[in-house]
Amino acid sequence: MKAGRPRKELMLTERDRNTLERWTRRATTAQSLALRARIILACAAGASDVAVARQLNTTRETVGKWRRRFLHCGMDGLYDEPRPGAPRTLTDDRVEEVIVKTLESKPEDSTHWSTRLMAAETGVSQSSIVRIWHAFGLKPHMEDTFKLSNDPLFIEKVRDVVGLYMNPPERAVIFSVDEKSQVQALDRTQPLLPMSPGYPERRSHDYVRNGTTSLFAALDVATGKVIGACHRKHRHQEFLRFLKTIEANVPEGLDVHLVMDNYATHKTPKIKDWLARRPHWHVHFTPTGASWLNMVERFFAQITTRRIRRGAFRSVRELEQAIHDYLQTHNEKPRPFIWSATADEIFRKIARLCEGIYNSGH
Repeated sequence: MKAGRPRKELMLTERDRNTLERWTRRATTAQSLALRARIILACAAGASDVAVARQLNTTRETVGKWRRRFLHCGMDGLYDEPRPGAPRTLTDDRVEEVIVKTLESKPEDSTHWSTRLMAAETGVSQSSIVRIWHAFGLKPHMEDTFKLSNDPLFIEKVRDVVGLYMNPPERAVIFSVDEKSQVQALDRTQPLLPMSPGYPERRSHDYVRNGTTSLFAALDVATGKVIGACHRKHRHQEFLRFLKTIEANVPEGLDVHLVMDNYATHKTPKIKDWLARRPHWHVHFTPTGASWLNMVERFFAQITTRRIRRGAFRSVRELEQAIHDYLQTHNEKPRPFIWSATADEIFRKIARLCEGIYNSGH
């Protein structure tokens, strides 16, 4: 077999290495540039393109591209090539000033920057601020939430649940189980105004509360079908009744795996005794504060968006009937949710989040 062309060794000067490492650590570095820096550092350590791609969750072609660019142009090769069109009127220094100010400061009387405030602060036009923020993925007007689990068995539980999703055992059924508690039967004080050309559906801002129900749901991970039941109370008695409903829907001869959270209702002595008498039932608890790992949450988000949030219900019975009808329609043509993130990928994302928190100085 003919040997391939030997790869040219990638060498870094001390100055280049320091710059690349600073790009990977600094919060104000664009994510694309930070990835290129990590690629070059990994290549300089002697790793192959395939190994670097696997380590950084990117493609071999991407690694090869930036390796070649660096070998040919040095540090300048890691920047995007100039695009055709009119010459730029904003210098790199001005762009960096806007980016750094956006990421590292706040206006005196506001919680976040707007395009108008930033334009007034920097002397750059509002349209240019829009383009800069869009190019670097900056969205000061938006915020998201996160929560880091403090469960001491976090790693073990993530590997257990994710492994169950991605490599399910044979002759077994996997249910993702949880309760959507305190679902309110809300009715508007005035009739809805239907959508018309140029106008969305409109509703009164105030409402009448007509009681609550709790939706107990078990999502069959393999098929996407959902076993559901509504109960007015949310105690271990209702949860035990729901477990019996699940049992009645499982064919004989199959092991049953339950993925559920650490809610106290799931761990009462009566629940434990009931499960202990069924050795073919296996419970997999998600880590504390990691509800995103429970796949049935995707279904809860779906039914909330499509049926509950914009509904008007004059009684709890009417709300429960709407939920029942949705379950029936859903199960006629179920589609499973596909879990694609491995445990190692999840841990890498959490590590990057923790690194960002550490480098932010908070």
